[in-house]
Amino acid sequence: MEEKFMLEALKEAKKAYEKEEIPVGAVIVKDGKIIARAHNLREKKQSAISHAEILVIEKANKKLNSWRLVDCDMYVTLEPCTMCMGAIISSRIKNLYIGALDVKTGACGSFVDLSQYKFNHTVNIFKGILQDKCEYILKDFFKELRKKKNI
Repeated sequence: MEEKFMLEALKEAKKAYEKEEIPVGAVIVKDGKIIARAHNLREKKQSAISHAEILVIEKANKKLNSWRLVDCDMYVTLEPCTMCMGAIISSRIKNLYIGALDVKTGACGSFVDLSQYKFNHTVNIFKGILQDKCEYILKDFFKELRKKKNI
């Protein structure tokens, strides 16, 4: 089941790649069904907060007509940054499934670990879901970006 939903998050990451956005995708699942999908749109929106996780949370909030995403799970292709992890905790996401780890900005233990603090909500974190595929799309994106800059 975890891989099925991470593949859906990867589809979103591919959409970001095609738009020349850093390829990160996310989906939110409730009761075994995807209720929201999103991918990075920082370049298109020229907005520092247009990360896949923030956008998918906003969509799920609208779908459920609630800021609380209790009993919802998020699948994201790259470990969330501190901003996104704060939003995940604040929105009461139950389980967070992560593909690739981010040693530069990851907030689930790779760079910092926001889950170690005693917030009013605890998120269950599962790492390494389809990690190779999630890493590959990022590595390929940045390889292509470097090629374009050298031309």
